[in-house]
Amino acid sequence: MKNLWFDYDGRIDDIIQKLIESTCDMIEPASISIVKKYGQEPFLVLVSCILSLRTKDTVSLPASIRLFSVAKTPEEILGLSLEKIEKIIYPTGFYRKKAKNLHEISKILINKYSGLVQNNEQDLLELPGVGRKTANLVLSVGFGVPAICVDTHVHRISNRLGLVKTKNPDETEIALKKILPQKYWLEYNNLLVKWGQNICVPISPHCSKCAISHLCSKISVKKSR
Repeated sequence: MKNLWFDYDGRIDDIIQKLIESTCDMIEPASISIVKKYGQEPFLVLVSCILSLRTKDTVSLPASIRLFSVAKTPEEILGLSLEKIEKIIYPTGFYRKKAKNLHEISKILINKYSGLVQNNEQDLLELPGVGRKTANLVLSVGFGVPAICVDTHVHRISNRLGLVKTKNPDETEIALKKILPQKYWLEYNNLLVKWGQNICVPISPHCSKCAISHLCSKISVKKSR
């Protein structure tokens, strides 16, 4: 298989189209589920992203819904004690730290931005607990701003495909921006997260039933099913 590294010849279009067709019946990532349930509310997307860090969607999504049943705004978050938030969002990973970050984020948004989440990367990255992955997910899902959110699935699969040759998510984001048409930026994370959770899993991916196997360089895949 020819390496796809910086070799845009239409295969990216084929990959995206195949993934769109093959993931339509798969469970949506937590951030997409939040938008479908509550609408495109940047603050709710931000909170759900914070809760999802180092936590599976099956845990973080119910935690987000529990929290939003009692608090949907920065003011309402601050109206809850840290202990109350911790109890609501448990058992998400690092739930005590996340509760503290939600309080701090809410204070910053109220004091600096009149309670509104900002639609630019620089301001988002200044919020406690917000890294590039979270910032880009809020921009893309919460605002519809073209951004590539690179999580573990996007990083792993992009390298397996041979689209990029990178060592970490930050490098992957930079590399993808060079080769991935902007029209795909908003949906790329959604598609690869679903594919990574169901087919292209970290260990022994299901290559035998992968719709894009023929387009994949299978970089570093030592064992598959």
